[in-house]
Amino acid sequence: MSEEEKLIVVPGEEIPAKEVEVKGGQGVYKKDDKYFAATPGLVVLSEEKAVFMPLESIYIPKPGDVVIGMVISTGTTYWILDIKAPYTAFLSYQELLSKRFNPGTALLSLYLKEGDYVIGKISSFDRSRNPTITLRGSDKFGKIIDGTVVEVKPISVPRIIGRKGSMLNLLVQASNCDMVVGMNGRVYVKCENRDMENVVALALKKIEAETHTSGLTDRIRSFLEDHIRGVKK
Repeated sequence: MSEEEKLIVVPGEEIPAKEVEVKGGQGVYKKDDKYFAATPGLVVLSEEKAVFMPLESIYIPKPGDVVIGMVISTGTTYWILDIKAPYTAFLSYQELLSKRFNPGTALLSLYLKEGDYVIGKISSFDRSRNPTITLRGSDKFGKIIDGTVVEVKPISVPRIIGRKGSMLNLLVQASNCDMVVGMNGRVYVKCENRDMENVVALALKKIEAETHTSGLTDRIRSFLEDHIRGVKK
C-alpha cells in the first residue's frame, strides 16, 4: 500500500482497515471485527488507520447548534419548523413575541407564516421528544426578513466554515456580506445586492460539490475574485 490511498466505498462495502475514524457524523458499522460503509463515502487509507468521510449525511440536532428552520405549520401557541432533520422542531411564541399574546383572539400566522425562515439555536433535544428552538442568545436570531437562504448538504457545513472559520471568513471578507451558517445545511446570505448574493450562493454550491477535494480554499478565492470583479463592473 502507498503511504496514503483514497477510494470511494458504497453501502455494504468493507473498509480494509483495522481502525476507522469517521468524520462528519455516522456512516460506518462494525461486524465480526470488520468495518463496513453504511453510506457512500470517501476513505483515506494510511498505515495507521482509515479515515471515512461520508459523501451524504443526515443532520441530527444537538443542543447548542445554530440552525435555520422553515415554518411548515402553526399551532395555537407554537410554530413547527422543518430543520432538514428526521425530526421537526418546535418554536414557542414566547421566543418571538415580547408582548402578551392571547391565542384565543390572535393568530400566530400573522407573525410567522408557512415558508418563512427563522435563525435560532437548538435549546433541547434528547431523541425522546422533538427538538425545541430558542431565539435568544444572539442578535442574528429571529425571522429572516430579506437576503437569501442557500441549501447545502449538512456534510458540507464543516468545510464551509473551515478550520478556525477560515473559509467562512474568506467568503465574508471577499463579498462584504452578512452570513450565518446553520449546522443543518442552510446558509443565510445578506449582501448589498442580489447579484452579490448569487455569487456567494454559487461559491457555497461549489464548496458543497468539492467538499472532499484538496486545494479548495485557493479555488474558492479565485472563484470569488473572478465573479465579484464581474459584479462590480
